[in-house]
Amino acid sequence: MNAGLTQAVRAELAQAAPPFAVDFAMAVARRFDDPLAVLFYGSILRTGDRDGVLDFYVLTAAPPKGLRGLLSRLLWPDVSYLEIADGERPLRAKVAAMTLAQFQAAVTGDGLDTTVWTRFVQPAALVWSRDETVRDAVEAAVAQAAVTAARFAAALGPARGEPSQYWDSLFRETYAAEFRVETSGRGGTLLAADPARYDRLLALAWRAAGIEAGLSAAERARLLAAWRLRRAMGRPLNIARLIKAAFTFDGAARYAAWKIERHTGVAVPLTPWRERHPILAAPGVLWRLRRARRKGRA
Repeated sequence: MNAGLTQAVRAELAQAAPPFAVDFAMAVARRFDDPLAVLFYGSILRTGDRDGVLDFYVLTAAPPKGLRGLLSRLLWPDVSYLEIADGERPLRAKVAAMTLAQFQAAVTGDGLDTTVWTRFVQPAALVWSRDETVRDAVEAAVAQAAVTAARFAAALGPARGEPSQYWDSLFRETYAAEFRVETSGRGGTLLAADPARYDRLLALAWRAAGIEAGLSAAERARLLAAWRLRRAMGRPLNIARLIKAAFTFDGAARYAAWKIERHTGVAVPLTPWRERHPILAAPGVLWRLRRARRKGRA
């Protein structure tokens, strides 16, 4: 791996996260049997906004035990929602978990998944790791995510252009390939937050990939063929993950209730039955939401 890219990734992962996020990360790590590292990412890393949902990735030594572990080997990551009391208002977090080995494989781009390497080409902080060996492994994996993203950006972007055009092409294509609620213009928002950072990262990643002078015709054709397969399989793969999450998402009812109230202003009382059976409760919640909206228009 190119030394310049490794150093840049190491410096970014070492950035200071908000103290409340670090404390939350420690609480998250304690919920796992064999945690190795916790990555913090998303808009709150930049803004420090305590009112949103914090985003964490927990990397573990092994998958969970039992049936959940079997599902985790096939469809990662596992997703959960957690609230922790913090004065008058709770702090909230969405937590994705997978093994370090799965993370290292995902960032190579050899599999069909596009979500991990596109997520970690964006800013992140390594808020906790078990030891230096784990830290080095996570840094190398995040650097590899940048190389993978840069290769696909070179193929999907223009023959010649500005760095932002390559990133914009990449994010537009990946958002279209995945089953995402964000709009196709979300990539432009990501770039606007720190355009100089993405300019530097693309140059470093291309140097590490050995494509500073551009892709050969054969390599471009290979990458575009690989992308067509990932685009075709992206949504089915993510839908399968959503089906899995419907049965394994810890805290799903609390997360849904918070999202509904935040975006619609309609409070959904979280009864014990709703928390135990979020799927069965969904029709009743949707009916309640529809009735509240009708009253609001009356």
